[in-house]
Amino acid sequence: MRAAHFTTPGGPEVLTAIDVPTPEVGPGEVLVDVVATAVNKADTLQRRGFYPPPAGASEILGLECSGRVAALGEGVTGWSVGDEVCALLSGGGYAEQVAVPAGQLMPVPAGVDLVTAAALPEVACTVWSNVFMIAGLQAGDRFLVHGGGGGIGTMAIQLASALGAKVFTTAGSAEKLTACAELGADVTINYRDEDFVEVIGSATDGHGVDVILDNMGAKYLDRNLDALATEGRLVIIGMQGGAKAELDINKLLRKRGAVIATALRSRPTEEKSAICAAVVEHVWPLVADGSVVPVVHTRLPLEDAAAGHTLMDDSSHVGKILLTV
Repeated sequence: MRAAHFTTPGGPEVLTAIDVPTPEVGPGEVLVDVVATAVNKADTLQRRGFYPPPAGASEILGLECSGRVAALGEGVTGWSVGDEVCALLSGGGYAEQVAVPAGQLMPVPAGVDLVTAAALPEVACTVWSNVFMIAGLQAGDRFLVHGGGGGIGTMAIQLASALGAKVFTTAGSAEKLTACAELGADVTINYRDEDFVEVIGSATDGHGVDVILDNMGAKYLDRNLDALATEGRLVIIGMQGGAKAELDINKLLRKRGAVIATALRSRPTEEKSAICAAVVEHVWPLVADGSVVPVVHTRLPLEDAAAGHTLMDDSSHVGKILLTV
């Protein structure tokens, strides 16, 4: 089968279209004919040699896809050949077919076309599991998401807003901030010329935010604590700003706060299946009624995966970058 892959880590140019073996379908798995996949920051890190897949996962890039069920592994029930689905993957999405644990398969939400559905699994599962299942964001809470113009940011803004939170977000351009506001962000902050701690302090009368979803890691750690409300929760899901920083435990104690670091890709199948089930229950109805929409920046053919990675590296996009197979 056809796939976009690389043999030597490097820049986007290392990605080429090659032939690879068709995946075998094990017990409890489903084979999917891929219609589309999406470019994620983790894909660009793996391409550069920094983020290897979990043990047993496909070496091919791609953490989500949409498509049609092609075959069922032993013991799989509830799905039929030909069903239109989207899926959360540990790898393998940049190919014509992928084998995925049945629990990580989700129906395509009502009103979403099959290609666009590829924009949903990774961001919906990341945001729902971290912001709601772990951090417990509630209606009336104040919520900050960094990088509001990206795939995770655009989903986080919409979900938090739809469920009654006041949403703050950072982004690096006027265009991105405008898009964030249109998606439901109440307060937008240009991190290039504004201090998000000062803006949040002013907008909340010094209260701070109850939940922060952070992809920067070390660079923002201390300032995130400053922006956090008493009993607030900081959830770190990325290290774009570095991996090591000094934590002021006294500041954290005074706020009775929590710092939580999580990763989705390396979680056991059982946990990812539970997250997918929760997304279908809680997020898909909001997508179906139009409260939450998949935000797609562009669609490119799989053979142009390198161009998709260039867009991701440049960080000039708003929403998701899709690759069609």
